[in-house]
Amino acid sequence: MTTLDAGARPAAGRAMFWTGWVLSGIVILFMAFDTVLKLLDLPMVADASRQLGLPVELDRVIGALELVSLALHAWPRTAVLGAILLTAIFGGAVTAHLRLFDPWFSHTLFGVYLGLFTWGGLWFRSPALRRLLPLANPGV
Repeated sequence: MTTLDAGARPAAGRAMFWTGWVLSGIVILFMAFDTVLKLLDLPMVADASRQLGLPVELDRVIGALELVSLALHAWPRTAVLGAILLTAIFGGAVTAHLRLFDPWFSHTLFGVYLGLFTWGGLWFRSPALRRLLPLANPGV
């Protein structure tokens, strides 16, 4: 990503940049909260793990994996790698809820929503990613 002075950005570029950081910020705040709960090994986390059929002993391991993925995603130079790792975590959450036949929109698809915010935020704030994954093909 090219570093530009905020004053040198065109208005549309600034709006996209900040939209991206707001979307990313929502994911970062939610995942930071989730990670802290897992690392603190709170009883409610153990209960949720049991409900999902996950060994309680893995709560801190999952929290550590989330922390590393989140840190990579929050740092602009490694944001894509972090987004890939977070997407894997979200996929695991979707699978855990699918196998229990949990409600679709509130539980099962929540990981999909987080994934959309993760990649949407990154897409808005990264011109390089927009070039790699354009939403429209201007050449057609």
